[in-house]
Amino acid sequence: MSVKDMLLALLVVVAWGVNFVVIKLGLQDMPPFLLAGLRFSLVAFPAILFVKRPAIPLRWLIVYGMTISFGQFAFLFLAIKLGMPAGLASLVLQAQAFFTLLLGALFLAEKLRWNHVVGILVATLGMFMLATAGMAGQTTAGITLTTMMLTLAAALSWGLGNITNKIILRNRKVPVMSLVVWSALVPIVPFFACSWLFDGEAAIVTSLLHISLQTVLALIYLAFIATIVGYAIWGNLLSRYETWRVAPLSLLVPVVGILSAALILGETLSIQQMIGVSVIILGLLVNVFGGMVSQRLLVRT
Repeated sequence: MSVKDMLLALLVVVAWGVNFVVIKLGLQDMPPFLLAGLRFSLVAFPAILFVKRPAIPLRWLIVYGMTISFGQFAFLFLAIKLGMPAGLASLVLQAQAFFTLLLGALFLAEKLRWNHVVGILVATLGMFMLATAGMAGQTTAGITLTTMMLTLAAALSWGLGNITNKIILRNRKVPVMSLVVWSALVPIVPFFACSWLFDGEAAIVTSLLHISLQTVLALIYLAFIATIVGYAIWGNLLSRYETWRVAPLSLLVPVVGILSAALILGETLSIQQMIGVSVIILGLLVNVFGGMVSQRLLVRT
């Protein structure tokens, strides 16, 4: 990978890591479902006027949009609104990698390797440590069993979206931006409907009439920088390099998320939570690199 492309990849990693802090800031003055609905409205419009609709059945476009867009961000935004620390959310959400593996084995008959199983078990231990530390009140940044489960539900939705994406790409090649932009249309109405149902008309009107500059900037960042620009660069890199060169860099996203949350929001972690974070990262590393390390050891012997 060239130096220029490596810098572009790291730029995306930083943008996606800081994304969780921006979500937290955006939710300070706006309900979660309304913020998410506006975010995907900006992703879809006016981009659909310039991006061709993906050549896939409508049902798969709807399933993809309802899982990776609506499901993921409905649970994530609600979790962060209810107090889930932005930094920890960026890490727990990476459980999507394990959910994708398990769902792939269940629905696509994909085989799990030893490093996948070990990685899942190690990361699960780390998640347990985070959850029990939060319930014991060992942190100044609140995390409860509810916010933990909501974030894991977001990760599960992301995993379902990944499986849907695999099915879509089985027999056809679909441009990344085409799928991102057009699938953004799917969750808009559900998000606004949920906001009307759970937040009420008065809260929606008040939020829109008194929208702050901070919320506007958060929406611009979430829609254009984190989504359109981020996925455009990432998709371009994946199309020109092997997946193993690009994908592991996403492991840096929670690192950026935790550091930016500490610097910008002042989030702190207890000792048990720091150990839990380290254990989860270890699980992710085993999952991604365990297979390659064992193969190299076998070749040497």
